[in-house]
Amino acid sequence: MTSEASKLKSRAALASIFASAALTIGKLIAGLLSGSLALMSEALHSLLDTGATILTWFAVRAADRPADDEHHYGHAKIEAVAALAETGLLIVLAIGVLFEGSRRLLGDSSPNVVNANWLTYSVLVVSIVVDVVRWRSLEKIAKQTKSDALAADALHFSSDLVASSLVLLGLIATEFGFQQGDTFAAFGVALFIAIAGWRLGRRTIDTLVDKAPDGLTQHMREIVLAVPGVAEIEDLRLRPAGPRVIGELVVSVSRTLPVERIMEVKEQITAAITHDFPEAFVTVTANTRTLDDESVLERVLMAAARKRLPIHHVTVQEIAGVKSIGLDLELDGRMPHGEAHDIASALEAAIRDELGADIEVDTHLEPMEIAELTGRDASADVVTRIAGTLASIAAENPDVRDVHNVRVRETPAGLVVNYHCRVDPARTVERVHLDVDRIDRRLRSRTPGVIRVIGHAEPLLT
Repeated sequence: MTSEASKLKSRAALASIFASAALTIGKLIAGLLSGSLALMSEALHSLLDTGATILTWFAVRAADRPADDEHHYGHAKIEAVAALAETGLLIVLAIGVLFEGSRRLLGDSSPNVVNANWLTYSVLVVSIVVDVVRWRSLEKIAKQTKSDALAADALHFSSDLVASSLVLLGLIATEFGFQQGDTFAAFGVALFIAIAGWRLGRRTIDTLVDKAPDGLTQHMREIVLAVPGVAEIEDLRLRPAGPRVIGELVVSVSRTLPVERIMEVKEQITAAITHDFPEAFVTVTANTRTLDDESVLERVLMAAARKRLPIHHVTVQEIAGVKSIGLDLELDGRMPHGEAHDIASALEAAIRDELGADIEVDTHLEPMEIAELTGRDASADVVTRIAGTLASIAAENPDVRDVHNVRVRETPAGLVVNYHCRVDPARTVERVHLDVDRIDRRLRSRTPGVIRVIGHAEPLLT
């Protein structure tokens, strides 16, 4: 809640206090002078309004205090507590008015004499006008600031408007000879006070028992499921807290996703929720799980990723109903073979746990260069010679063209060659890999001292 909105709520509540106090005094004086039960009931109602608006003023000020060690979700529900107290007062007042009206209607031998004068009618007309203004302005501010307490006041004053109108009609009825008109008007006042209390109480209790706003849960489910990467919503809990909606969301994502991608999915979910519901603050949790469409290759890569082992060239075969897995595992070339074999055996066991005990798994160990190679650019003559060799080798294969960006570096272990070439973009990755790999092998065989060749294939320009 911004400071500007807090000031707006506080000013609205303070203005309502002064208006209620003035109307209470005017109605009480007019009611005592005229003897109108309905008008005195309205004076008591206005007195309650004054107390309720004072309570509202304190509530809206306290509700905007930030969260602390004892109130982790802030103090917004103080407004709902104030509205609940106002509900109780309304019900008590309605019962009191009904009791007094019944006593006058049934207990007296003669109807109560009402002497309405210009002051009585003036007070009621002014009260109606003030209630219209307060009702409309408070309703607008309550919607703008999402204030439960101000919404309660707005609802309260809308019932005041009806009640004052009924009192006016009752007094007019007595002027035309219907002496019990004022008493029946008091019954009407009590009825509308009770209705206002019921509506206010139901809304307030919904807030206090954390009832999710109507339609919000389904709408939020729809926008969350539309985020790429979300497999399922496991749990969604929402509750109102003053002007905000606080909640917890748990989604399922594929366990094959990298951590960075999972974080992106959570950020996209938060952004989508904030876009449609700026007032919502939802904590998002992403649980990984096995999806039905995971391939055998993805599951093998996942088993290796859990052990932080680099593998490649995974081959999946099915022989007589039994799957056979072959893969290359890179380990430190300086590691003793016995230790490396134990690591490979542990990986094979993890793959069997993932795919089933009857799976065949064979691992080929390859040395992985751990240390970084220091080096420098080779001389221009060496670069020119190797570039010419690459061009001649590529000319033997019409599918590889335009060898360019040749770089040669001298390292203590030998020469490292990097180059770019162009291929038909419609060719498959497998065919391009075979073509480039053939060039790499031939360069090493024709150029002594070359220990590594990295060929980067680019789409052929059209």
